[in-house]
Amino acid sequence: MKVFPNAKGWIVDEVIEDVGSGLNYNRKKWNQLLEEAQRQKISRIIIAHKDRFVRFGYEWFKRFLKGLGVEVVVVHNEKRSPEQELVQDLISIIHVFSSRIYGLRKYKKKLKEDQDVKSIQD
Repeated sequence: MKVFPNAKGWIVDEVIEDVGSGLNYNRKKWNQLLEEAQRQKISRIIIAHKDRFVRFGYEWFKRFLKGLGVEVVVVHNEKRSPEQELVQDLISIIHVFSSRIYGLRKYKKKLKEDQDVKSIQD
């Protein structure tokens, strides 16, 4: 990711790494990036893959940012067939929801432990 902008002669002021799903719109750094774009503090966003930036609605966000004067550049712009896109989207959705279910299991275990502690205290 550092080689690409250097080859274009672009100066990178800040590198933002945001861990999270492209389906999650509540990522702290991603939201800060959008806020800075709205305040016209940035002119270009360079991303590795468009689906890592946002899984659904990429074209909308790209148009929104362009309206703010921000260019979005995708380094690894893979061309996929509509079928491949759909499969990737479905896999992402399944992954997010299976992760949520796994998280709920941990939450249910914690609730049970809390209830057991409360029962002992009563």
